[in-house]
Amino acid sequence: MNREDASDLLAFLAVARERSFTRAAAKLGMTQSALSQIIRNLEERLGVRLLNRTTRSVTPTQAGERLFVSVGPKFTEMDADLAALGELREKPAGTIRLTATEFAAGEILLPALQKILPKYPDIRVEVIIDYGLTNIVAQQVDAGIRPGELVARDMIAVRISPDLRMAVVGSPSYFAERKRPKTPQDLTHHNCLNLRLPTHGGSLYAWEFEKNGRELNVRVEGQLVFNSAGLLLDGALKGLGLAYLTEGHVQPYLSQGRLVRVLSDWCPPFSGYHLYYPSRRQPSPAFSLLVEALRYRGKSKTLSS
Repeated sequence: MNREDASDLLAFLAVARERSFTRAAAKLGMTQSALSQIIRNLEERLGVRLLNRTTRSVTPTQAGERLFVSVGPKFTEMDADLAALGELREKPAGTIRLTATEFAAGEILLPALQKILPKYPDIRVEVIIDYGLTNIVAQQVDAGIRPGELVARDMIAVRISPDLRMAVVGSPSYFAERKRPKTPQDLTHHNCLNLRLPTHGGSLYAWEFEKNGRELNVRVEGQLVFNSAGLLLDGALKGLGLAYLTEGHVQPYLSQGRLVRVLSDWCPPFSGYHLYYPSRRQPSPAFSLLVEALRYRGKSKTLSS
């Protein structure tokens, strides 16, 4: 079907539906004479009369009725399909792949998704738990969540949390048999729970401290090494050693007395979590919705406040 035939068929369907050239012309936004000429041209090309015209009414001929019944539903279906495509353009949909630490995913990402996903059932989110500095471009990940100071400068970074603090914690049973460390150097006499990072050659994470402008990175020793912050927390709760975790991660257990914090004066606040993604990325409606849901607008100083 060429473009002229399709346009003329739409004009015929309008007249057959309205049973009036006047009303059909008004709906199509053209003059009555122009519409009459279109119908005449269509009838000449098809070699059959499609409409009976009188001074009082317009009715389809037998051929016209057959054409109306067979072609009308097809154009209606196409209109519906085009409308559905328009909805997809405006309606957030699609899959978003994110990389985040376990704590950031549970405490920041999931609450935001709890507000979005029930309202937008066509959005799918895949969360990859990772403690390394994931190359989101190479790994075909849409965005990552990391502390702001770890985000590369060529990325767009959106702050999604207040500032963070780290905390060194152990259980009361652990400290019942050991002195509490007063400086980071004292950690050499303690059983520390290590975290192995998948990046940087799979090295163990060095505990970072700072006080009065003095920075220390301590390579701690211990009997256990994990690749999950959740297991670090469980190990500390069971008295197996000291853990180095974000303050928000351990705050509930500190309040309950199940964990004891040490070296807090060596753990100043640092840049909170940021959602980061490539600057060349063109955000989809679904991704833009997620960014707005995560964007931090609060005034509290730290995540545990």
